[in-house]
Amino acid sequence: MNFVDTLWAYVLVFLLAAAPFFEAYGVIPLALIAGLSPIPVIILGLAGNIFTVYLVILFINKIKEWRKKKKGDDEEKAPTKRTIRAQKLWNKYGLPGLAMIGPLVVGSHLTAFMSLTFGGTKRKTAYWMTASIVIWSITFAILIHFGIDLLGFENRNYFD
Repeated sequence: MNFVDTLWAYVLVFLLAAAPFFEAYGVIPLALIAGLSPIPVIILGLAGNIFTVYLVILFINKIKEWRKKKKGDDEEKAPTKRTIRAQKLWNKYGLPGLAMIGPLVVGSHLTAFMSLTFGGTKRKTAYWMTASIVIWSITFAILIHFGIDLLGFENRNYFD
């Protein structure tokens, strides 16, 4: 890959990790499989995902207002399956449990939103969401690294 292609690949890692439901822990392994360097991929993936989760936390009140306007006055609709699962996690394990398990079930952005809706503070939600994103991303990066080594794919770039 030439410099411009490589630069775009790293920009794409950041953007995809920042997008809801793609998540850093999903984008980082794909980028590693594609042959990108692990350290920049992990840093950019984490930065993209954490940045947008912090935006959700920072603008939670605006997001709630926007959702209320979008849904109209009948805000008391039946909760979705995702909301019910998140509420069960919250009731059983609190903020730490929801923050650690939620991103795997509903995504980190929605987990942050629900954590704040269920009563978590912005500061604690930011702390636990950051920890969760870092832990899951590094765990999946390590797993993919050893998985690639076990399958004999190391040092091969199949996307050239």
